[in-house]
Amino acid sequence: SSKNTQPWHFIIIQEREILQALSKCGPYAGHLAEAAMAVAILTPDPAQRWSIMFDAGQAAAYMQLAAWSLGIGSCLATIYEIDEARRLLAFPADLHLHVALSFGYPLDEDDLVRAPKLGGRKELETLLQYETW
Repeated sequence: SSKNTQPWHFIIIQEREILQALSKCGPYAGHLAEAAMAVAILTPDPAQRWSIMFDAGQAAAYMQLAAWSLGIGSCLATIYEIDEARRLLAFPADLHLHVALSFGYPLDEDDLVRAPKLGGRKELETLLQYETW
């Protein structure tokens, strides 16, 4: 993390009822309902400094990479109903929950080695500049 501040806390969630309720806390969180496990990533107020969410993102990415190396898939869930999430998970008022990760084994193990589907990604040439814009 930035300056080794480690501005995060994690809640591991395995109880089906909590996963299902948390899945309703954001329009892109539905996959939490059927996850084998989820990790809620709690941070101080992200408005304090920009690096808080960057650090949370790095923690999420490393969890996803570690899971993938074990054959476990994952997906990011954005949480918009923060007050409801706080009620469900009982975390302190000075912490915020914007991101959770779902984890589980893919139904088709070939998904672990199959090449990504074509399309959906911008061409590198449209994103990359050298030296100046």
